[in-house]
Amino acid sequence: MSDARPCIPRSAFEIPRDGCERTDRSYPQVIDRDFGSLIELTNVSCGAATIEDVTFRAQQPIGRNVPGFPEDPDYPFPPVPPQSEAVKPGTDVITVGVGGNTLGFGDLLFTCLELGQGSGGVGTPCRDELAASIPARLTKVGTDYDQMLAKLHEKGPHARILAVGYPTVIPADTSKCRYNDIHQFFSITQGDLDWLRQDVLEPLNEAIEKSAGNQDSATFVNLYDSSEKHSVCDAGKWVEGILDSDDRPALVHPNARGHRNAADHVASAILNAIAPN
Repeated sequence: MSDARPCIPRSAFEIPRDGCERTDRSYPQVIDRDFGSLIELTNVSCGAATIEDVTFRAQQPIGRNVPGFPEDPDYPFPPVPPQSEAVKPGTDVITVGVGGNTLGFGDLLFTCLELGQGSGGVGTPCRDELAASIPARLTKVGTDYDQMLAKLHEKGPHARILAVGYPTVIPADTSKCRYNDIHQFFSITQGDLDWLRQDVLEPLNEAIEKSAGNQDSATFVNLYDSSEKHSVCDAGKWVEGILDSDDRPALVHPNARGHRNAADHVASAILNAIAPN
């Protein structure tokens, strides 16, 4: 279960297309190949999902629609059921990575790009415009996440729920980030990148970890620390910038290396969950 939109070439995995943009290189599919017959995977992840889409609301997938780029020729897509419907009473482990779309990170990103244009990389125009909205956004993430975990536990009362956090996207040293580099954060200023890391993305992970800690059946999977040196602005990046190296829209999503790292950490948590007591 996920809101992930992997920034990697699409495979033949999604046939017929349902607009969720699943790929065989995302971390659930990597784990499935690694574990082989040890697990039976049901992957209902869907790009751009909110926490409510996982919990109770049918989602209309957006496919490859990206502002400023040609419309997906297959859009619109029929709604897909809430992802929680895939959980059965006998489910052993549930992995879920969601929260960024409930926070509205995509909207924040586009606003910061727009406000940073012509700034020369100076100032904090995005923070000045949006900082007041962040506490309410984070509160909603926490509330919705609590409700989601309760629903997943209700649907799969014996399942271990792995709440997968987000990787490092913005480095602690934002001087690495080149202003107007479309393969990094393009027109977002250094000051706004610092703000997004400290006041938006790190608190998002903290909200997810806190919610998981409040649910006895849940475990938080930390991807942030292991990806610290692999941000959008690092040479060995695990998350792409606005465009990837082939100039395709990436919009700050993990690449194949990022999904490999996620797979390693989630797989370890799965093994711990299914190990005999």
